[in-house]
Amino acid sequence: QVELVESGGGLVQAGDSLRLSCAASGGTFVMGWFRQAPGKEREFVAGITRTGGTRDYADSVRGRFTISRDNAKNTVYLQMNTLKPEDTAVYYCAATSRFYVLTGSNYDYWGQGTQVTVSS
Repeated sequence: QVELVESGGGLVQAGDSLRLSCAASGGTFVMGWFRQAPGKEREFVAGITRTGGTRDYADSVRGRFTISRDNAKNTVYLQMNTLKPEDTAVYYCAATSRFYVLTGSNYDYWGQGTQVTVSS
């Protein structure tokens, strides 16, 4: 059974940093982070392959966010720096059994989400 549990969300001010964590159980997967703001569709934020050798980012976060993983802890992280009000959203962790990063929403497993709110 696969379970993904996100943590680390919260309320911060513009320019601050946050680190999200996603604890995964049930296997080692290609992982992704997505976000969904109120009234908007869920969008890809970042993804990482099993070994961490390939990482991909949405243009809107490239240079500010960093995805990483610690396979010994079965945990994937999203370090978010220089946060902006437009980063406000529920952030979801996702996992896929495929061997490459997917930028679409066709992941196999999803976490419950964690709220990130950035005030101006």
